[in-house]
Amino acid sequence: MTERDFLDEVVAERSAQSPGFPSLVDAAVRRRELLNALAEKRREEERSQTAVAAAMQSSQSSIARLESSATDARISTVDRYAHALGYRVQYHLIPEAEGSDPSVVIHPRADART
Repeated sequence: MTERDFLDEVVAERSAQSPGFPSLVDAAVRRRELLNALAEKRREEERSQTAVAAAMQSSQSSIARLESSATDARISTVDRYAHALGYRVQYHLIPEAEGSDPSVVIHPRADART
């Protein structure tokens, strides 16, 4: 059994106060996984934050915040980020009871290097 850490304690405390809190945490984790996947794609393609920001008509600092913080990014920002990398984001509504599917699925592009 793994030892509980501070985050586990905070989640347990907040869950006791608000039964809906765990679902908020799960949603935040899914958003973070998507942003982490986009950041990884950017690095794999050896594109700088500055280059991606220029393609998005944004700033390097906004890309850095998007990639490294727990901010709640707007859907339009995530869409623009994906587009700047040559991807698009698709949204799927999945019943809560079936929520075990992977939250991020990246399909290879036809022009992907092998």
